Amino acid sequence: MTTVLPPYLTGHYTPVTDEATATGLTVEGHLPPELTGRLIRNSHNPKPGVTPTHWFKGSGMVHGIRLREGRAEWYRNRWVHTPALDGAPYLTEHGPDLTASTAGTHVIEHGGRLLALCESALPFELTPELETVGAFDWNGRLTSAMTAHPKEDPATGELHFFASSPFPPHLIHHVSSPDGTVLTSQEVPGASAALKHDFAITEHYVVFLEGSVTLDLSDHSGIPYGWSDEQPARIGVMPRGAGGAAKVRWLPLQPGYAMHLANAYEDAAGRIVVEGPSVGREGWQRSWNWWVGAPDRGAEPNSGSRSRRWIVDLAAGAVREEQTDDLTVEFPTINEAFLGREHRYQYALSFPDDRGVGNHTLVKYDRRTGGRQLLPVGTGQLPSEAVFVPAAGAADEDAGYLLTVVSDLNANASKLLVLDASDLSASPVATVHLPRRVPAMIHGSWIPDADLA
Repeated sequence: MTTVLPPYLTGHYTPVTDEATATGLTVEGHLPPELTGRLIRNSHNPKPGVTPTHWFKGSGMVHGIRLREGRAEWYRNRWVHTPALDGAPYLTEHGPDLTASTAGTHVIEHGGRLLALCESALPFELTPELETVGAFDWNGRLTSAMTAHPKEDPATGELHFFASSPFPPHLIHHVSSPDGTVLTSQEVPGASAALKHDFAITEHYVVFLEGSVTLDLSDHSGIPYGWSDEQPARIGVMPRGAGGAAKVRWLPLQPGYAMHLANAYEDAAGRIVVEGPSVGREGWQRSWNWWVGAPDRGAEPNSGSRSRRWIVDLAAGAVREEQTDDLTVEFPTINEAFLGREHRYQYALSFPDDRGVGNHTLVKYDRRTGGRQLLPVGTGQLPSEAVFVPAAGAADEDAGYLLTVVSDLNANASKLLVLDASDLSASPVATVHLPRRVPAMIHGSWIPDADLA
């Protein structure tokens, strides 16, 4: 009898079976010397013989590429060695075990620490060589889970993040000091059991989106959420600072769900502008069916996910919504020096249509002109989320590089592309050939050496 594997264990998403290290990587072109640091990306990569019931339940594996002054010194991949990797359950007779994390969604640096993240558990600290140190809880002060999408304010260095739960308290907002030693927390009133995966900050506000997806105890994937027409979609706007949670305002939205947000900012009229891809009921269901391996699924993990803008007018107590593009996109990124402030350029990954027709494409949006630039990759190739790194002495917002790891099924190999972020039509600045095919990954970060000093 032939076993039919779920889609998240096949093709670009096929897990690797071991941990490896390679040094002295081959480079085509010239790596800019300011790219001295590590590109670290995270993915769900269950152990051999393990078939998780949901894509997001696969154990976390980080892949790192070390660049230094024009050289590609090493590639290595390591599982994040949490109790869950060895089968420890998340739910115990004493309640959730916040150390039993997949740690497979994102990896960031904060206060000189590398943290592998999964939104249902504590972060896990890694060494610069990607070995696991252990769970990090701010010396016992973090007693909740941590979102996989924290936001570091480029002006203050503070790290904003949240914990979301289908059970009370539904939402807690946390702020960590720039050095990662002081943690303050506020429960946000009025929040519901709706799934909250990402959020945004502006100069003066924290912004939460509650979509039409909430706790669904009939789901048996191990991640019990589903679309509900009875769950009101809302946006919550909370003033930053002590006591801000008590002043949160919740305003109604059209039904939908936004997995990831590109950015948010306050415009000249004092309105709050939020942008990111969003799906409707059908897009959510076909995406979810891919994530759990159910029938009636899209050919790709994202179905019907299109760029959207929400303009929040607090004075009028209203939100205007609009679709801003017709491509199926996900994994939006920006130059993070503009996080929380108005940005001009935005990047994303465009997927083939719901039947799998077409190629994956990197997209650059110019929000000032309304234009977009496309960089298709070849058939059988899938780039990762594009990470922006500024060029040395950069003055323009898009003066820098996009780093993306391309999975190539044709050659059973992968490569790191260093692209000119100002012009996607230009030839790659550099290509670093990796020693193995790297599975399609979720999120990651460029971490300069100075941040780990």
